[in-house]
Amino acid sequence: MTKRRALGQHFLRDPTIAHAIVDLVAPTARDLVVEIGPGEGALTTALAGRAGRVIALEIDRALAEGLRAKLPTVEVLDADARTWNYASLAAPAGGGRVLAVGNLPYSVGKAILVALIDARTAIDEMALMLQREVAERLAAPAGGKAYGSLSVFAQLYCDVRVALRVPPGAFRPPPQVDSAVLHLRVLREPRVPLADAGRFQTVVRAAFAQRRKTLANALAGGLGLPLEVVRRAATTAGVDPGRRAETLTIGEFADLVRQLSLS
Repeated sequence: MTKRRALGQHFLRDPTIAHAIVDLVAPTARDLVVEIGPGEGALTTALAGRAGRVIALEIDRALAEGLRAKLPTVEVLDADARTWNYASLAAPAGGGRVLAVGNLPYSVGKAILVALIDARTAIDEMALMLQREVAERLAAPAGGKAYGSLSVFAQLYCDVRVALRVPPGAFRPPPQVDSAVLHLRVLREPRVPLADAGRFQTVVRAAFAQRRKTLANALAGGLGLPLEVVRRAATTAGVDPGRRAETLTIGEFADLVRQLSLS
């Protein structure tokens, strides 16, 4: 079994969809594009014809060698996209952008996405194919079951939308589930101001760790705080402590974190 198959990757074979994905970020000759998981090169070929520079991260050495022979202008790196240093990317001279594009393996798609968001200061825009359920979760608004900690973290730093839905027949071999393409535009500043981003992440994760519990109970257990302290902080922040985590907006989470830090 190849590394590619072990990661649950399916090769995109529909050129119309490949061009539609590239059109989302509309690369120009001034832009640098990092492609994640190029596979057999359906997206790579479309990117190479439009971007000024393309770096392709491929974990499967045989596929990487094939891409080097097929597309000599593309910088194909033998690399694991989960751990590659995206923060090292530098914007091209002359006002060019740094773009991330990829058909992410289902099994590690969330890990790669988190790495990209962590390196957001080096990236302007992204078009990423994921399992449809995961993509919809990332773009979900507050108030529904799909909304969770990953939704909050992605939307804190990016404008996020599901731009394309992709059927199984667009891949070889066809997956058992539908896919979707997320379009993310990195914000210049977080959507809400944060005094402590690490504390914000800790509180949000604790709130969603036990979704069936009320916000106060989930946070008291997850953060090791007295229940009354959490209730008081939530009330002061204007948040009913009896609500569930999935009902809180990013702004409400930020207000709650601020009050908890003062407790």
